Amino acid sequence: MSQDSTGPGLPAWLNDFRSELDVRMGLEIEEITPERVVGSMPVAGNTQPMGMWHGGASGVLVESLASLGAAAYGFPDRAGVGVDLNVTHHRSVTRGRVHGVAEALRLGGRTVTYQVWLRNDEDELVASGRLTCQLVQLSGTPRTA
Repeated sequence: MSQDSTGPGLPAWLNDFRSELDVRMGLEIEEITPERVVGSMPVAGNTQPMGMWHGGASGVLVESLASLGAAAYGFPDRAGVGVDLNVTHHRSVTRGRVHGVAEALRLGGRTVTYQVWLRNDEDELVASGRLTCQLVQLSGTPRTA
C-alpha cells in the first residue's frame, strides 16, 4: 500500500496487510497483538446520506480490526479470512472518529473469534460486533497440520 501504517510499536508486516479499503476509509492502527487490536476511522467520508456514521463502516471497522488480530496470530504462515460477521448498532455518531477495540475470545488452530467494541470520541458505545475468521495458509508457505 502507498500509505505507511507502521509507527512506534507496530510491526513492519502490517503494511502488507493493509487493504485499499482500509486506506480509503482512513483506518489508523494504534496497537496490534494477537489478543488485542486498537484502531479508529474518521466519521467524515464514512457516512450515510443523512450524515450519520454508516453501518457498513462499522462492519468494515469490526472486520478490519479482528482480521488484523487474526493476521498477528497466524503470522508469518497464516492469515484470517472472515466467515461470520455480526454488528449491532447502539447509537448514531455524526462527527469525530469511531474508535475500536478488538479482543480475542478464542484463538484456535483453525479459527479465531474476536469481540469488537466501537466507541465515539466521548467514549460512548456506538456499536458492538463479533468476527470469526478461518485461518488460511498464505501462499509460498508450507502447509502444516
